[in-house]
Amino acid sequence: MYTLLALLMVAVLVLPACGSSKSNDSNKTAGENSSTSANQEEGATDLKPYKLTLVYPGDAQKDLALVQEEMSKYLTEKINATIELKPIDWGSWTDKTNLMKISGESFDLMFTAGWFGYGLDVSKGQFLDLTDLLKNQGKDIPTVLGDDFIKGSQINGKSYGVPTKKEFAQGFGFVLNKALVDKYHFNTEGVKTLEEMEEMFKTIKENEPDIVPVVSNKFANTWGAANYDNSIISRDSKELKVIDTLEDPKFVDFLKRMRQWNLNGWFDKDVVTSDTSGQADNMLKSGKAFALAQSLKPGKDKEMSVTMGIPLVQVETALPYTTTGEANGAMLAISRTSKDPERAMMFLNMLYTDAKLLNMLDWGVEGKHYVKISDNMIDYPEGVTADTQGYASPGGWMFGNQFISYLWANEDPDKWEQFEKFNASAERSIALGFTFDETPVKAELAAVGNVDKEFQMVLNAGAIDDVEGTIAKYKAKRDAAGFQKIQEERQRQLDEWAKTSK
Repeated sequence: MYTLLALLMVAVLVLPACGSSKSNDSNKTAGENSSTSANQEEGATDLKPYKLTLVYPGDAQKDLALVQEEMSKYLTEKINATIELKPIDWGSWTDKTNLMKISGESFDLMFTAGWFGYGLDVSKGQFLDLTDLLKNQGKDIPTVLGDDFIKGSQINGKSYGVPTKKEFAQGFGFVLNKALVDKYHFNTEGVKTLEEMEEMFKTIKENEPDIVPVVSNKFANTWGAANYDNSIISRDSKELKVIDTLEDPKFVDFLKRMRQWNLNGWFDKDVVTSDTSGQADNMLKSGKAFALAQSLKPGKDKEMSVTMGIPLVQVETALPYTTTGEANGAMLAISRTSKDPERAMMFLNMLYTDAKLLNMLDWGVEGKHYVKISDNMIDYPEGVTADTQGYASPGGWMFGNQFISYLWANEDPDKWEQFEKFNASAERSIALGFTFDETPVKAELAAVGNVDKEFQMVLNAGAIDDVEGTIAKYKAKRDAAGFQKIQEERQRQLDEWAKTSK
């Protein structure tokens, strides 16, 4: 499912592949003057001043300039660099970043993920091969991440993105408005199935006419991630055999269930577009929705309660599952247009080792956007709330080492220990570590992506009466666009990977 989602979000634009070891006078100087990260501060004055640009999805915050200024002061001391934070809202991310890439705009670091066009961008030469940079300016990162994260993010044995250290698995289910859970005495502790969730949705529909039971069709994505590795390997499978989810009876049954949910009136009226537009989050935040599908981890409800400003409780309907997608689920890559890749890697290395820098990026300026209540726990300053803060976190899951990020007062103090247990206990995919190289079929992937746009959203939203008839049309158009060639290439690469991964 991740692959299909990614194809929806990636524009059909092809760039000439570029060399992966670009360098210039500026970065040569940086590399020569600071060959390791351990003594970055001591070597800062030997480096030429440089402005780093970090591009990531998110809304521009009122106090963004203030946070940039504080980060720049600190970075100047450490690696003689300043920084420009460049958030781009999710809705226009694909168009704007593709324009940046096509035009050759210079920037240093960009968020990427396996589900967010990582493979396609690597095939186009957009991101640098980081293998040597990690050995030098980023040498602390592999130690922090460990082998599973590093190998899981590689393509053909090379690193093009550095994963965030976070949960290494996903649980799946919903976050629910806690006020409504309490009002109707729902026992969320015992819920394990979709059928049990449906009883809650039915109650909300019958008793709360102004509240949508399930906002957005995002649940289709989380359901897919719980049942397939990258949409090509069934979680139930014991063999490395590529499948077509549209021919899987359980997926067809799921799409029929979504149709029934739609007919029941459990979705919002804009279900086809409400998630990508941000409308779903706003409805949950304003108390106009009961449930929002999410991939889950320990404390996800507490995290979202802080950003949403209302108490939430999470319910897991599928057990944690680890795929390659978790290793490459959130990464920062260095652009081929970076004028100083070594400095960019120094900055990346700090995000894994320097709590002061990471927490400025995650939470803003101490004393203004948060106050510390213990060594690693924070709260809003007096008079500041989720609604009035000037720097809502862009999302710590996108950057560096989450395990050195501060926790909020409403979170469990042992959250990171729970993460370690969660990571260790999750079921591993039989294809963990396999990353598909999209280069041989990138034209077909782009064409199939256009077909996916036509059918996926409406099927996931249950917005079409004839589910099986629509699937048949979907498959025919997809085959005409080259789907079978993609499947054959996936199986070929998977077979090759299996020979070398033992």
